[in-house]
Amino acid sequence: MATRKDVKPLRHDEPGRRPEVIVEFLFDRGLLFISVNNIGERAAVNVSVKFDPKFTGLGGSKEVSKLALFRSLQFLGPQREIVTFLDSSASYFRRRQPVDITARISYQDAESRQYDENIRHNLEVFRELVYLDQTNDTDNHSKAEV
Repeated sequence: MATRKDVKPLRHDEPGRRPEVIVEFLFDRGLLFISVNNIGERAAVNVSVKFDPKFTGLGGSKEVSKLALFRSLQFLGPQREIVTFLDSSASYFRRRQPVDITARISYQDAESRQYDENIRHNLEVFRELVYLDQTNDTDNHSKAEV
Protein backbone atom coordinates (compact mmCIF):
# COMPACT_ATOMS: atom_id res chain seq x y z
CA MET A 1 0.00 0.00 0.00
CA ALA A 2 1.35 3.40 -0.96
CA THR A 3 1.69 6.03 1.69
CA ARG A 4 1.38 9.72 1.02
CA LYS A 5 5.16 10.20 0.76
CA ASP A 6 5.40 7.30 -1.76
CA VAL A 7 2.95 8.94 -4.18
CA LYS A 8 4.64 11.25 -6.66
CA PRO A 9 2.43 14.27 -7.41
CA LEU A 10 1.40 14.51 -11.04
CA ARG A 11 2.82 17.48 -12.89
CA HIS A 12 0.87 18.88 -15.82
CA ASP A 13 4.03 19.47 -17.86
CA GLU A 14 5.18 15.84 -17.69
CA PRO A 15 5.10 13.95 -21.00
CA GLY A 16 1.68 12.41 -21.48
CA ARG A 17 0.06 14.78 -18.97
CA ARG A 18 -0.82 17.45 -21.48
CA PRO A 19 -3.16 17.80 -24.40
CA GLU A 20 -1.72 16.52 -27.67
CA VAL A 21 -3.78 17.33 -30.73
CA ILE A 22 -3.08 15.64 -34.05
CA VAL A 23 -4.70 15.92 -37.48
CA GLU A 24 -4.93 12.86 -39.69
CA PHE A 25 -6.28 12.09 -43.14
CA LEU A 26 -8.24 8.84 -43.05
CA PHE A 27 -9.11 6.54 -45.95
CA ASP A 28 -12.14 4.26 -45.69
CA ARG A 29 -13.35 2.28 -48.72
CA GLY A 30 -12.67 5.04 -51.22
CA LEU A 31 -13.72 7.92 -48.98
CA LEU A 32 -11.37 10.48 -47.43
CA PHE A 33 -11.93 11.99 -44.00
CA ILE A 34 -10.03 14.43 -41.78
CA SER A 35 -9.68 13.74 -38.06
CA VAL A 36 -8.85 16.20 -35.29
CA ASN A 37 -7.87 14.05 -32.34
CA ASN A 38 -6.68 14.92 -28.83
CA ILE A 39 -4.56 11.88 -27.99
CA GLY A 40 -3.38 13.54 -24.77
CA GLU A 41 -4.59 13.13 -21.21
CA ARG A 42 -5.83 16.69 -20.71
CA ALA A 43 -8.33 18.87 -22.54
CA ALA A 44 -7.18 21.15 -25.34
CA VAL A 45 -8.72 24.60 -25.74
CA ASN A 46 -8.66 27.19 -28.53
CA VAL A 47 -7.67 24.62 -31.15
CA SER A 48 -6.99 25.85 -34.67
CA VAL A 49 -5.58 24.14 -37.74
CA LYS A 50 -4.09 25.77 -40.81
CA PHE A 51 -3.41 23.71 -43.90
CA ASP A 52 -0.61 24.42 -46.35
CA PRO A 53 -1.44 24.37 -49.18
CA LYS A 54 -5.19 24.95 -49.07
CA PHE A 55 -7.45 22.37 -50.71
CA THR A 56 -11.11 21.77 -51.44
CA GLY A 57 -13.44 18.88 -50.68
CA LEU A 58 -16.97 17.78 -51.53
CA GLY A 59 -16.24 17.63 -55.25
CA GLY A 60 -14.49 21.02 -55.17
CA SER A 61 -17.41 22.89 -53.61
CA LYS A 62 -15.94 23.51 -50.12
CA GLU A 63 -12.63 24.99 -48.99
CA VAL A 64 -11.86 22.74 -46.05
CA SER A 65 -9.73 25.23 -44.14
CA LYS A 66 -12.76 27.52 -43.78
CA LEU A 67 -14.70 24.99 -41.71
CA ALA A 68 -15.29 26.18 -38.13
CA LEU A 69 -13.82 22.88 -36.94
CA PHE A 70 -10.39 24.02 -38.13
CA ARG A 71 -10.66 27.75 -37.40
CA SER A 72 -11.92 27.83 -33.84
CA LEU A 73 -12.56 24.69 -31.85
CA GLN A 74 -13.03 26.00 -28.30
CA PHE A 75 -12.74 22.67 -26.45
CA LEU A 76 -11.53 19.17 -27.28
CA GLY A 77 -11.59 16.77 -24.36
CA PRO A 78 -8.87 14.22 -23.67
CA GLN A 79 -8.99 11.14 -25.89
CA ARG A 80 -11.67 12.77 -28.07
CA GLU A 81 -11.81 12.85 -31.85
CA ILE A 82 -13.89 14.78 -34.37
CA VAL A 83 -14.03 13.43 -37.93
CA THR A 84 -15.35 15.22 -41.00
CA PHE A 85 -15.87 13.96 -44.54
CA LEU A 86 -13.45 15.39 -47.13
CA ASP A 87 -14.30 13.79 -50.48
CA SER A 88 -14.24 10.53 -52.35
CA SER A 89 -10.66 9.62 -53.18
CA ALA A 90 -11.58 9.37 -56.88
CA SER A 91 -12.92 12.93 -56.91
CA TYR A 92 -10.05 14.33 -54.85
CA PHE A 93 -7.35 12.89 -57.11
CA ARG A 94 -9.28 13.55 -60.33
CA ARG A 95 -9.43 17.25 -59.39
CA ARG A 96 -5.66 17.20 -58.83
CA GLN A 97 -5.86 18.46 -55.27
CA PRO A 98 -2.62 18.70 -53.25
CA VAL A 99 -1.20 15.47 -51.93
CA ASP A 100 1.65 16.92 -49.84
CA ILE A 101 -0.16 18.83 -47.07
CA THR A 102 1.11 20.24 -43.79
CA ALA A 103 -1.30 20.71 -40.89
CA ARG A 104 -0.20 23.44 -38.48
CA ILE A 105 -2.04 22.89 -35.21
CA SER A 106 -2.18 25.44 -32.37
CA TYR A 107 -3.90 24.91 -29.02
CA GLN A 108 -3.65 25.58 -25.30
CA ASP A 109 -4.16 23.70 -22.09
CA ALA A 110 -6.37 24.88 -19.21
CA GLU A 111 -3.46 26.93 -17.80
CA SER A 112 -3.11 28.80 -21.14
CA ARG A 113 0.20 27.14 -22.07
CA GLN A 114 0.54 27.28 -25.85
CA TYR A 115 1.35 24.23 -28.00
CA ASP A 116 2.12 24.15 -31.71
CA GLU A 117 2.44 21.04 -33.86
CA ASN A 118 3.29 20.61 -37.54
CA ILE A 119 2.27 17.35 -39.17
CA ARG A 120 3.15 16.65 -42.78
CA HIS A 121 0.88 14.32 -44.74
CA ASN A 122 1.40 12.63 -48.09
CA LEU A 123 -2.00 11.65 -49.47
CA GLU A 124 -0.36 10.00 -52.47
CA VAL A 125 -0.32 6.75 -50.46
CA PHE A 126 -4.13 6.63 -50.77
CA ARG A 127 -4.19 6.93 -54.57
CA GLU A 128 -3.41 3.28 -55.31
CA LEU A 129 -5.38 1.62 -52.53
CA VAL A 130 -7.86 -0.95 -53.76
CA TYR A 131 -11.40 -0.90 -52.37
CA LEU A 132 -14.84 -2.23 -53.16
CA ASP A 133 -17.13 0.30 -54.82
CA GLN A 134 -20.78 -0.66 -54.50
CA THR A 135 -22.23 2.77 -55.31
CA ASN A 136 -21.50 2.93 -59.05
CA ASP A 137 -22.23 -0.65 -60.01
CA THR A 138 -25.55 -1.00 -61.81
CA ASP A 139 -25.91 -4.76 -61.41
CA ASN A 140 -25.32 -4.73 -57.59
CA HIS A 141 -22.01 -6.60 -57.75
CA SER A 142 -18.99 -5.20 -55.96
CA LYS A 143 -15.96 -4.31 -58.00
CA ALA A 144 -12.46 -3.28 -57.17
CA GLU A 145 -11.52 0.35 -57.80
CA VAL A 146 -7.94 1.48 -58.15
